[in-house]
Amino acid sequence: MEQQNNSLKQDARVIGLVGLAHGTSHFYHLILAALIPWLKPAFGLSYTELGLLMTVFFVVSGIGQALAGFVVDRVGARAVLFFGMGMLGVSALLLSRADSYAGLLAGALLAGTGNAVFHPADYTLLNQRVSRARLAHGFSVHGISGNIGWAAAPIFLTAIAATQGWRAALLGAAALPVAVLALLVLNRRLLYPDPVQRQGAAAQDNTLGFLKLRAVWLCFGFFLLTAVALGGIQSFATISLESLYGISHALATSSYTAYMLASALGMLAGGFLGARARHHDRTVALAFSAAALLALVLAAGAGPAWMALPLMGLIGLCSGVAGPSRDLMIRAAAPQGATGRVYGVVYSGLDSGLAIGPLLFGLVMDAGRPGWVFAGVALFQALAIATAVGVGGSTRERRATASGQAA
Repeated sequence: MEQQNNSLKQDARVIGLVGLAHGTSHFYHLILAALIPWLKPAFGLSYTELGLLMTVFFVVSGIGQALAGFVVDRVGARAVLFFGMGMLGVSALLLSRADSYAGLLAGALLAGTGNAVFHPADYTLLNQRVSRARLAHGFSVHGISGNIGWAAAPIFLTAIAATQGWRAALLGAAALPVAVLALLVLNRRLLYPDPVQRQGAAAQDNTLGFLKLRAVWLCFGFFLLTAVALGGIQSFATISLESLYGISHALATSSYTAYMLASALGMLAGGFLGARARHHDRTVALAFSAAALLALVLAAGAGPAWMALPLMGLIGLCSGVAGPSRDLMIRAAAPQGATGRVYGVVYSGLDSGLAIGPLLFGLVMDAGRPGWVFAGVALFQALAIATAVGVGGSTRERRATASGQAA
């Protein structure tokens, strides 16, 4: 990969454009979850059926993401990114006109197809177009923008749905990717892809060689486990907090927003930490250990109601600190020339976990166990720590072997 030595202004513009696209994709993660209070009575659905809608979204996105990584490496990240943004807009239009559960499923499928492209396209563009010295900060902004998208979705959608109805909220959501796509097209020269490598027979044989790396599958496992936890928070944290602490829907929604905004703040700090740290897996392990312990405190439901908001914020802060180190950990595990494929496969673990989480925690909510949502979050975050440590150890071992062979 060609080393970039760009001006600060150019790097900032690229990071900003890619971050805006990423934030839009994360906004769409919640276009159904945020509207649960309206969709449930409108269609007479159970929490499990609502969870299944999100499962469809993330199953399609996970499968598509693994495939999108190969397309990115073949045709370039920019064209793939434009396609995904357009698909998000189409999906929201379809969802706004749904008159049955089947219509909601079809809209979720299209939204998952659009969402599939973002991680392999985004990370490939950042690695290709941003100077290496600013890459950790690029990853930090990328993560922050995603969390802002998550935080903005419930506020935007519920505000419109409360006054104009859920169909109007989805129509409003459709306008976002259209506007962002127009901005990306206007600035397309900043997002030019590296020339596509025309592979010979030998290179073709090695197209799937990265799948033999243990670190790649440990990264996949890490994303799977952390995303199951995140799926529970995104889909049912608000409802669980209302039941556990007897707080209003507005305060419970504010607690979720605090989680996302604090996570964004943590990612900002994590960018500076990741730029200086050598062993990124250790940073991730420490941050998730703290987040898991805080989630257990929240699960107990024994404290005063005012604890819900600060505890959610602290969990988000700890999780956010791990974000840039996580992405640098994956970058270190990726072989040269396979960025799109590695990020596509690894981040399909995120979609897989987000597919499992809403369905799993929907069953927990239907069983009348809201405290188990946060206990489950703590469990899956704790399990993810072992995979992060394994990634770091495997990468260091591979580097040591390569150094020994070079000597």
